[in-house]
Amino acid sequence: MFGKGFRLPLYVIATLLFGIKTYIVYRFLFSLEIENSMQEFILFINPFVSAFLVFAISVWIKKTSRQVKYLRYTALIGTLVIYANLVFYRSFSDFITIPQLSQGGNAGDLGSSILSLIKVYDIFLFADVIFIWYLGKKHQDRVSTKYPRSGKVCAFALSLALLVGNFFLAEMERPQLFTRAFDREYLVKYIGLFNYHIYDAFLHSKVKTQHVFADGSELPAIKEYVNTTIDQKGESDLFGVAKGKNVIFISAESLQTFVINNTVNGQEITPFLNSLVADKDTYYFENFYHQTEQGKTSDSEFLVENSLYPLPRGAVFYTHGQNNYHAFPEIIKENGYYSAVFHANNDSFYNRDQMYPSLGFDYFYDQEAYEVTDDNKIGWGLKDKPFFEQSMKYLQSLDQPFYAKFITLTNHFPFELDDQDKSIDRYDSNSNTLNNYFPTVRYMDESIEQFFQQLKEAGLYENSIIVIMGDHYGISSNHNKAMSMYLDKEQITPYDHVQLQRVPLFIHIPGHGKGEVQSTIAGQIDVKPTLLSLLGIKENDIYFGNDLFNEDHKGYIALRNGDFITKDYIYTNETCYNFETGEIVEETEASACTDLSQVIEKELSYSDDIIYGDLFRFVDFKQE
Repeated sequence: MFGKGFRLPLYVIATLLFGIKTYIVYRFLFSLEIENSMQEFILFINPFVSAFLVFAISVWIKKTSRQVKYLRYTALIGTLVIYANLVFYRSFSDFITIPQLSQGGNAGDLGSSILSLIKVYDIFLFADVIFIWYLGKKHQDRVSTKYPRSGKVCAFALSLALLVGNFFLAEMERPQLFTRAFDREYLVKYIGLFNYHIYDAFLHSKVKTQHVFADGSELPAIKEYVNTTIDQKGESDLFGVAKGKNVIFISAESLQTFVINNTVNGQEITPFLNSLVADKDTYYFENFYHQTEQGKTSDSEFLVENSLYPLPRGAVFYTHGQNNYHAFPEIIKENGYYSAVFHANNDSFYNRDQMYPSLGFDYFYDQEAYEVTDDNKIGWGLKDKPFFEQSMKYLQSLDQPFYAKFITLTNHFPFELDDQDKSIDRYDSNSNTLNNYFPTVRYMDESIEQFFQQLKEAGLYENSIIVIMGDHYGISSNHNKAMSMYLDKEQITPYDHVQLQRVPLFIHIPGHGKGEVQSTIAGQIDVKPTLLSLLGIKENDIYFGNDLFNEDHKGYIALRNGDFITKDYIYTNETCYNFETGEIVEETEASACTDLSQVIEKELSYSDDIIYGDLFRFVDFKQE
């Protein structure tokens, strides 16, 4: 192959090989939606543009050995970046951001979760790296580059011209691409994974300066928006119905609404939760959506405690754990409540040991409070049944009234469960993730039923309200083929995808007798004002949710990526769908979605401003 007259610069070989590999990953391992031939063209060229820009730098290195060394290690590092994003994408259908790199300490706790995302064929991603290393060692003189200064300038100018051309085509195909940075899939599709990471670094440095330069001047506009768009008139009929009662909150890991009142292989998936739907002491919200982003469980916690949106990049618990907040635990503490979190995991996971004091929690029962053995743990840690059982002695010792939050673990990807704990059979599809999901959901359902009985035996049940909420999705869009099979659909459409973001919300009030199924469009942003209303607590606050029992409701739920849901429409992928039928609405009617999308962007940006600028440090809520 490499005869005597062969001369092809190694940086050109590296560009071609790396570009082909990256395109294959984009096209076949990432689920990037291609709508037309121009998008396909842009997706094809951007890997080569990025690769040429980086590898062509080698022409400026005079010493041959250093030039080859640069190309070797650049190819290796670039491949590791691709692979890290690929593994992450397999779990979350998303791309890594710089704030998430600060969460790298969590990786040690992931165990089999990461292993399940690694495939044997992944080794082929490193084939070009091995080839580049081979050429650099065996044919160094033939593949090294010795250009005159004019040739080096030409290579540099060509790389910049290609980059500008790529960006021009991207902006033509997707106007305002860089102003809608919360959509990482668009950025990767149009400018490439590596340029996306550079842009992400720019955004990261930009938001870091917001805290430094914030002076509180941003607050009047935010308060005006909250007062005119968010605030509700009057009180709901349920205001104060749980005044003085304990609040027991169960964050149900990865529990999605599609399993409620549903079966697998003819077997009921959640018999106990199904019974709560029909229980007259329970309000069940069937159109309740999770609104988390990259922080997942920690994002759901942040939403519930603050009625603020999580950030578009990273997890607030990590990036802004030392901020000032006006959270639910802090507010109810002023009304005589003690608050505690129960979670059998490391206290530093998701920076909870730092974040919980900022939210006003009094105590955190982490894994050190539990007896975890080889027999009672699986996957991410202590199984749910022994978790609730071992928590009871602590719960009974708390001063009443209390707010106790329980975060379950067993129903977590990759949904592992010992055979003796399985009450129903696995599903049979091409997705082990979906197949394993049903038995772990059933196990969690049984553990919650057991917990209800333990509360009754301990004498805590009657004087408490019990809230059960799914924290985020369990089955990502990577498993759409299997999900469409289970739901008996031809395919999972964008409309279906949004509807799969529904998670259950149960508010159980023992002895109430007026519970019912609620069809209100609701989300995790609404939990804090709803609970405060039930407890009969009025508070000066800045928030973006509503009391779900108050008929004066803002009428929409915003997802963190800018999609939204109303009683009439679902807006996603810049398309407006009829909420009931899932059909795309006529263009004249779609203007209602377009107008509301601008309100949603403003609302999300105001919430971001509060967090990035730590604006609550300028607010005295007691005097507001």
